[in-house]
Amino acid sequence: MEKDASTEGISFADDINKALAVLKNGGIILYPTDTVWGIGCDASCSEAVRRIFDLKRRADSKSMLSLVDSEAMLDRTVRDIPEVAWQLIEAAVDPLTIVYDHPVGLAPELLAPDGSAGIRITSGRVARELCRRLRRPIVSTSANISGEKAATDFASISKEITDGVDYAIAHDRECGADARPSAVIKLGDGGLVKILR
Repeated sequence: MEKDASTEGISFADDINKALAVLKNGGIILYPTDTVWGIGCDASCSEAVRRIFDLKRRADSKSMLSLVDSEAMLDRTVRDIPEVAWQLIEAAVDPLTIVYDHPVGLAPELLAPDGSAGIRITSGRVARELCRRLRRPIVSTSANISGEKAATDFASISKEITDGVDYAIAHDRECGADARPSAVIKLGDGGLVKILR
């Protein structure tokens, strides 16, 4: 990881630019989301997704979710979004991840065995800006070794994780201190709704 990333002497714009350069080059980053701190990469880059699985020591069968910045990006990332999805998104007060049946353009490693993928429209300023500038979804998985407690702020991320990424966002390091992972709902064909978390 780049060691000079601290909030002293780096503007928010430069911080985003550095993270964006890493994402575009197939690297992985640490960044605050609208829930907990996350490890992320370009969601279309298989090599970067595999690096995150390795870093987290996470089983390949446990798929990771992706973030988008807007309804427009969601519409480009999922084919045939059920009407109930838009209703759930509009009604949601807290962060909501929806598992969709027909994602497009995501790395195969992000898909569950049934071909579905979890996607959330993020409200976090860092994640939203990264998605907007990259023009693609970014992976979001909690910044911890699989099975350990999720990192609620930057200070609670283990050295193994911080040493294993290419860049860590310097701003908003206290973000997520009171956060918890998003709710997760699976939508199936025919309007089937299943609460997963």
